[in-house]
Amino acid sequence: MRSYQDPCGIARALDRVGERWALLVVRELLLGPRRFTDLRAGLPSASPNVLSQRLRELEDAGVVQRRALAPPVAATVYELTPRGRELEPVIVSLARWGSRAVPLPSGELSPSALMIALRTTFDPGALSRGRLAVVLDGEPFSVEIACGALSVARGEPEAPDATITATARALRAVVFAGFAGREPRGVAIAGDAALATRFLGAFARPAPA
Repeated sequence: MRSYQDPCGIARALDRVGERWALLVVRELLLGPRRFTDLRAGLPSASPNVLSQRLRELEDAGVVQRRALAPPVAATVYELTPRGRELEPVIVSLARWGSRAVPLPSGELSPSALMIALRTTFDPGALSRGRLAVVLDGEPFSVEIACGALSVARGEPEAPDATITATARALRAVVFAGFAGREPRGVAIAGDAALATRFLGAFARPAPA
């Protein structure tokens, strides 16, 4: 890896996570462990060789670690180390800052990227509490809203009040196109429909900078 050879903390951080795709790998792992194939699906524009190289570099930097799942799964996953998880507020703040940048690229968001986008654009005045399961492209996420704050984790929550099932593309279109209580197209709701409806209307695209 190239180095800035600068003792500033910013430069030293960029020496470890500043290479192309590195922070997006962290984004994909922020909500929980991923297999290499999952990372490829979330970062389709990154070649397998580049992705492998970034993972090695992040491992060397103590940001990412590999873990073998117990049988019968018999798979290896990548996950953030405790030091890697310290990047969460950095990623969230960067996502919030970048969400106001123009023009908006035409690509689609991965399920992980969309869930982080929901976290950064959540209006705490719209919903104060609730537990939801959000299933995007077959991948479950647990969403917890308490005291006006929204938290997200990969996996199914216990006893959710409502379940929302959609493709990432459909959910993105619904929540960022001004849902305002209309019947959501391409989004299935089970459980507490009123809660799910308020949740879908609790996000707004930030005004351009």
